[in-house]
Amino acid sequence: MADRALRGVGLGSKTFEDEQGVEFAERQTLAFDCPKGHHFTITFSVEAELPTEWECKKCGQVARRSDGVVGEEKVEKPARTHWDMLRERRSIPELEDILAEQLTKLRESDRIY
Repeated sequence: MADRALRGVGLGSKTFEDEQGVEFAERQTLAFDCPKGHHFTITFSVEAELPTEWECKKCGQVARRSDGVVGEEKVEKPARTHWDMLRERRSIPELEDILAEQLTKLRESDRIY
């Protein structure tokens, strides 16, 4: 075997550096409770914005914080339909005029054939 081969070391899978001089970021743990009774904790940075909900690791349902903090409810806009968007651009009299024009064109095209 070649002299330059390293035996017993998985290259790239391990580091030979020690933790001396390494300063880890401050952390905090946050507990969550699932509706099915599962309890788990997640570690976050002290600087992170803490969520009020997290997906349960076991069942996938939405778990809420154990400390009782509830997030603000977002105001949802009602869904805009095509009719709503059309009404923003045109008034009812304008729409009636357009309808009358289109009906006239349609009736005239029927006479040609």
